[in-house]
Amino acid sequence: MARALPSAGAACGIDFGTSNSTAGCAIAGSGQVALLALEGDKLTLPSVVFFHAEDAHVSYGRAALADYLAGYEGRLMRSLKSLLGTPLINEQTEVAGRALPFRTLLAQFIGELKHRAEQAAGQTFSRAVIGRPVFFVDGDAAADRQAEDTLAGVARAAGLSEIAFQYEPIAAAFAYESQITREELVLVVDIGGGTSDFALVRLAPQRAGRAERKDDILASSGVHIGGTDFDKHLSLASVMPLLGLGSRLKSGLELPSAQYFNLATWHTINFAYTKKAWVQITELYREAREKDKLLRLQNLVTERAGHWLAMQVEIAKIALSASTETQMDLGRIDPGQQLVLLRADFDRAITHLVDSVALSVTGLLREAGLLAGEVDTVFFTGGSSSVPLLRERIAALLPQARRVEGDLFGSIGTGLALDAMRKFA
Repeated sequence: MARALPSAGAACGIDFGTSNSTAGCAIAGSGQVALLALEGDKLTLPSVVFFHAEDAHVSYGRAALADYLAGYEGRLMRSLKSLLGTPLINEQTEVAGRALPFRTLLAQFIGELKHRAEQAAGQTFSRAVIGRPVFFVDGDAAADRQAEDTLAGVARAAGLSEIAFQYEPIAAAFAYESQITREELVLVVDIGGGTSDFALVRLAPQRAGRAERKDDILASSGVHIGGTDFDKHLSLASVMPLLGLGSRLKSGLELPSAQYFNLATWHTINFAYTKKAWVQITELYREAREKDKLLRLQNLVTERAGHWLAMQVEIAKIALSASTETQMDLGRIDPGQQLVLLRADFDRAITHLVDSVALSVTGLLREAGLLAGEVDTVFFTGGSSSVPLLRERIAALLPQARRVEGDLFGSIGTGLALDAMRKFA
């Protein structure tokens, strides 16, 4: 796909992701699209915001993560998209001593994403095709519509006046279609940070120019499982026990698990820093049989190192996708403490999640009235689609299909830009 700087135009494609975001637009007169550089020469912007405590400065993306890891006082927010479809979206959080509604937080991030895209393209955008998961909320159509309406309102608040939505796996299919030379029946497997989405799409070069592709989409589905869930369950199974999860009080009762679940979940980590949480942790330390574990938990909260620990877990997950063993350095909360993680441990922690993903794919084939042997290609995209157990399970469901890996972080943005070019031409 061409990477030349686009010229004039007022429409773009925006992939607002749980972990990473991209934006792209058409290259005038070429019939092609390009993803836009959003942070230096990088085509992705991590969906992260850091609010500095000392002043009003706000940093985004890799800069936000760097500021947090450098030890600046402030508030780190990540996995912002996960708020959509939850009651939290109607609430607010405290940032630098002031109340910040979560809707405003999302509008600020999308506004920053739009601004950076405009700077890279040398033009302004007022129209956009925005990606969305097949389901923001599983099994609740009304809540799902509300989540899309919320995202539309957030995008308008960020300065976009005309908005269309496209399912993310369909957008990924459009990106793949730009590379093929013959007709294919394709299963798109998009495993993002927050959701797993699937589409069965009939693709062909001669179909690519059509503005309406409804008849080519045989079925689509999704489940609210993604990379952050893999992180969470790896953390709960292997890391949080070192901080006391599953250990006992002097009374023989097991320690309450709420603090550990908060620390293992990106968008609830800050709940572990409240005064109420600290009082509970202090009481648990006094009554714990294994005080060394609760001391690590106290150190983590004192150091406000929850996001740091979550990043170490994410790094370990990525490493276990390429290797059968990795090592975590937990020295920030316990000097000299190392934890060896095995892929087998990771597989056990996420087996129930992969089972749900496989069930969704099986249901998709049934809905489309297709046999596994009729699918020509499985197209993988999304950063978490590289998890070996997940790939093995899907390969077992479709043993005859060719397996293709797309741009794990860019296929959806590219497809959304293609869709924007067709819809707003």
